[in-house]
Amino acid sequence: MWGTFSELLAHLTLSSILDIFLVALVFYGLFYFVQGTRAVTLLRGIVIVVLLAVIASSVFRLSAFNWLVRNSIPALLVAIPVIFQPELRRALERLGRPGAFLTRRNASAAQTINTIVRAASGLAEQRFGALIVLERTTGLQDFVDTGVMLDARLSDDLLLSIFFKNSALHDGAVIIRDDRVIAAACMLPLSEDNALERDLGTRHRAAIGVTEGSDAIAIVISEETGRMAVAHNGRLVRRLDEGELSRVLFRLYEPRGAVTRAEKKK
Repeated sequence: MWGTFSELLAHLTLSSILDIFLVALVFYGLFYFVQGTRAVTLLRGIVIVVLLAVIASSVFRLSAFNWLVRNSIPALLVAIPVIFQPELRRALERLGRPGAFLTRRNASAAQTINTIVRAASGLAEQRFGALIVLERTTGLQDFVDTGVMLDARLSDDLLLSIFFKNSALHDGAVIIRDDRVIAAACMLPLSEDNALERDLGTRHRAAIGVTEGSDAIAIVISEETGRMAVAHNGRLVRRLDEGELSRVLFRLYEPRGAVTRAEKKK
């Protein structure tokens, strides 16, 4: 084994090192630009299917299946740019954005929650309808792209101004990533659960809808009643006061970075 490794090192040239580096860079760029989107799950599914197909055709020597897999690869290469078209467009936009690779921020979960609770309480008191979504490990970039990009520091004054009745951004959802308001006026999918209460409006159904397909947390303030609610994992907790909202969020919410570190420790 050591002899084989030494032989490989002997044949390693500057051109080979550059070749390996470029291939690694391509894969790194691919995973970097799809992170934070639902394409991660799709990409994982494609990789699993391809690996299982290759292993099955090699181990069991299935000639017909092996022919099918071999001839499907060109079609897959054509399909990938079509499937990941939004991610490829976003990647080019990031490359053209100054300092795109230099923005890494750490968030304080407690400060984020306290700011949101203060803003939600103020919105409820004035009966301003609002929908605030906290992004966690499941990326919501697809929904971010439907709104107006802000990338502003989170503050209760900012949230109050966004959801002010005469504001141009008050319709739709605000999406928060760590301690940043990423976008406003975002469009979210409505839940199609027929078992939901009939008195739920569009904001509440959108809050449930976005949490059915992700681990996000959505805070809703009713424009009609001024009541606050939280949606998580496709379920809605209604009629919360300021203290109850704070307790629910502290129990459920961890910023993206904190979740990733916790998973690595396991």
